[in-house]
Amino acid sequence: MTELKRRTLGGRRESGAFLIGEAPAEGPKIIRAFVYYDDLDPHALDSGIVHFDGNKLPRLWEICRERRHSVVADVHVHPGHYGQSASDQADPVMPRGGHFAFILPEFAAGSVIPGGIGQYEYLGNGKWVDHSYAAVPLLGLRRSK
Repeated sequence: MTELKRRTLGGRRESGAFLIGEAPAEGPKIIRAFVYYDDLDPHALDSGIVHFDGNKLPRLWEICRERRHSVVADVHVHPGHYGQSASDQADPVMPRGGHFAFILPEFAAGSVIPGGIGQYEYLGNGKWVDHSYAAVPLLGLRRSK
């Protein structure tokens, strides 16, 4: 999360990344790496909010093929609360049903734990489900050894 915070340029803009790793049909998804939006699309953060150019997705697919990973979810930071903005809802960075998007509050400067982040599932056709207050978090943390 330190890198997401760093890319806000001192809290002057949002930042974000695709989370890639293993996504088995059964069992938990495992995040192995972050692919930052602005590494794929240098202008993704220029306006201060995330606006990712979907024409840059082929490079993400190439990275996934090289590493034998798939896109598990995406994450971006907000300046305040972790609620979805109108632009988040209207312009998903991964516009396919079943994709999960996480939003970290306070530019990822505070404690970032499940239950304290936005957890949203894109259903397609502009529809989302908010899992932020679900009894069971969608994201589990496990420390590396």
